[in-house]
Amino acid sequence: MTTSFFGLDQKITFEGADSSNPFAFKHYDPDEMVFGKRLEDQLRFAICYWHSFGWPGNDPFGGETFERPWFASHWDRAKGDAMDAAKLKADVAFEMFSLLGTPFFCFHDADVRPEGTSFAENTRNLQEITDYFQEKMEATKVKLLWGTANLFSHRRYMSGGATNPDPDVFAFAAATVKTCLDSTKQLGGANYVLWGGREGYETLLNTAIDHEMDQMGRFLNMVVDYKHKIGFEGTILIEPKPQEPTKHQYDFDVATVYGFLKRYGLDAEIKVNIEQGHAILAGHSFEHELALANALGIFGSIDMNRNDYQSGWDTDQFPNNVAEVALAYYQILGHGGFENGGTNFDAKLRRQSIDPQDLLLAHIGGMDVCARGLKAAAAMLEDGSLQQNLVDRYVGWESDFGGEIMDGQYGLDSLANKVLAENINPDPVSGKQEYLENIVNRFV
Repeated sequence: MTTSFFGLDQKITFEGADSSNPFAFKHYDPDEMVFGKRLEDQLRFAICYWHSFGWPGNDPFGGETFERPWFASHWDRAKGDAMDAAKLKADVAFEMFSLLGTPFFCFHDADVRPEGTSFAENTRNLQEITDYFQEKMEATKVKLLWGTANLFSHRRYMSGGATNPDPDVFAFAAATVKTCLDSTKQLGGANYVLWGGREGYETLLNTAIDHEMDQMGRFLNMVVDYKHKIGFEGTILIEPKPQEPTKHQYDFDVATVYGFLKRYGLDAEIKVNIEQGHAILAGHSFEHELALANALGIFGSIDMNRNDYQSGWDTDQFPNNVAEVALAYYQILGHGGFENGGTNFDAKLRRQSIDPQDLLLAHIGGMDVCARGLKAAAAMLEDGSLQQNLVDRYVGWESDFGGEIMDGQYGLDSLANKVLAENINPDPVSGKQEYLENIVNRFV
């Protein structure tokens, strides 16, 4: 089946910064060589299925604003059943992937298949749409960056999936992840993401933290065991998520996730998928979370979006701040770039952007911003001024004395004796923050 949902008859191409064509890239040329790779291979763009094709434009104070022919409220049942609607949604999705030339997409199971009345029906529906995806992927050459299971929307998950107090819910969640891993493997997915939307609590009055943490540890070990059992070669990822929608969540930020992985023996098996909006909600910057994940050896992939800093909520807007994006890619490129991961647009339109073409325009703008940011990051790395400042700032640790401290040759008492004997009395050295920020501004 083919569609013309967007009303365009040719792919969106690169026309350069001087172009006034809204349906053209101004900065994203997929074949441009940047830092030793094609720009497409550096950025590894993916489109998320849920916000792009599953969200109807509702918010806590109003219903849906988007009119999509596959939504239940608009689907003419005389045309077929819910699976027909799901396939129409897939047709439109792959139409958009092809128009934009994005190499990847991502999905939850509940985004792509109708909700059944049982686990068995859910599984049949997922398998049917997985087979349909496989045909679409072979025809378009679009690949799967990652799959995941929705363990948060259905009312059964109101108290979480892995951390639910009811073992039957735990079992249903585990079985669902099993089917989603099977689907991801069948489609050649590069990763599988565990997103704990409700793995947390509203009140400690009804929560046993120790028990729920152990449940989550057991759940993730089961996921890793099954990955190896079926020979899935992709990376298992956790997406850190703070305080939304629950009061507290066990996967709050990168540091919290790392501590959890270490405790349950998973630090060599699972990495993180970091979202810009979640980093901000956790009280961090995006670059902080990326730098920490790389320092801990658990960086995997990113969800690219932004928050409205006046709202204090995860607004999932398309990126438009080149400086922020450049600093994020500086951390990614500086540590070798993506391996299995990529740049997934976990972003959605504003409720008032109701035209189908708005979805294309949002992605065009986001892809251009990311291209500008990555090229700026590459230029900063090639210039070397920022890195040289780091080398200079920590040069003392390259001395014999610095090495002896780190090798454990001193304790507190022997180090105190050395300070007294040699009258060590250091003068502070400028951190040069403004100078460094000025360097960044040269490139963005």
